[in-house]
Amino acid sequence: MSTMKTVITSSGDTLQSTMDPRFGRCAYFCVYEHDSGTTTFVKNQFADAMGGAGQKVAEQILTLGVQRIVSGDFGPKAKELLDKYQVQLVKFSEDHKTIQQIIETLK
Repeated sequence: MSTMKTVITSSGDTLQSTMDPRFGRCAYFCVYEHDSGTTTFVKNQFADAMGGAGQKVAEQILTLGVQRIVSGDFGPKAKELLDKYQVQLVKFSEDHKTIQQIIETLK
């Protein structure tokens, strides 16, 4: 059985970074593994893409094997793709919270 993984869009690569509300254009993704409590930060290679960043990011995230994504907003193409793979999308409006605070909320 695989471990539950959640991605949180982040403005930086530490637990003290704040959530980045932009799914496709965030700086980093924090991958949180619920079973072990470990976090890994992955740089968003599409943050500066000319167009279609959301869909490219959704494809990148699917390769990480995540079940849930916490972000401020999801574009229609990204949402459609993630829905197809049954990834739970959580809209989080408190983007002043740190990644650590959001993880505490998820526990």
